[in-house]
Amino acid sequence: MKSWIRQNRNFLVFLLLFGLFRTAIADWNPIPSGSMRPNLLEGDVVFVNRLAYNVKIPLTDTVLARTADPQRGDVVTFSSPLDGVRLIKRLVAVPGDVVEMRAKALIINGQAARYEALDSVLEPAGPVGVLVATHVQETAPPGAPAAPHQIQWLTGVAAKDNWGPMTIPPDQFLMLGDNRDNSADSRYIGLVPRQLLIGRAERILVSADILEKWQPRFERFGRSLY
Repeated sequence: MKSWIRQNRNFLVFLLLFGLFRTAIADWNPIPSGSMRPNLLEGDVVFVNRLAYNVKIPLTDTVLARTADPQRGDVVTFSSPLDGVRLIKRLVAVPGDVVEMRAKALIINGQAARYEALDSVLEPAGPVGVLVATHVQETAPPGAPAAPHQIQWLTGVAAKDNWGPMTIPPDQFLMLGDNRDNSADSRYIGLVPRQLLIGRAERILVSADILEKWQPRFERFGRSLY
């Protein structure tokens, strides 16, 4: 064993440094589900900046230093407070915000977001079959600024779209999937503590269509999420 270690020392050092890089500085995250449609698709792989919010001890949730505050509209990877599974959602409310949802519309600090219907598409939904997905431009209210982005609503799907108001406590964040009617987000798993944030997703690195024999979607390569 000692002889093998000596012979492969350089390779082992590379693996160690590579592992530290992925767990402390930058990472990539495959998208396994449709919870962030229409912006992220199954088969996308996104680049994640692990230093966007915190510096952590590698392989732990222990925060050594804070680098910046998470912002509304950020696409964030985090460990689920429910079971520890890594998730990716959009951050929609920060500490101090009073947030509620009425008939699918977000209301933050007493002001409603604006919604503009864009188009409708047919979307495969596994055993359910095919559903009609309506793409909508969501513009945050003036008192809770965030860049406009697309979300989608699904026809005939019951979701938790009437709740609140609730005040976001310190160091907690409310996350929602862009696919609002098909996302296990803060409506179901609770608010996300800051120490469970992994990083901010910056752009799509590569993409393949898992429903079409993993054909590359070259038009999505390198696409920014903002």
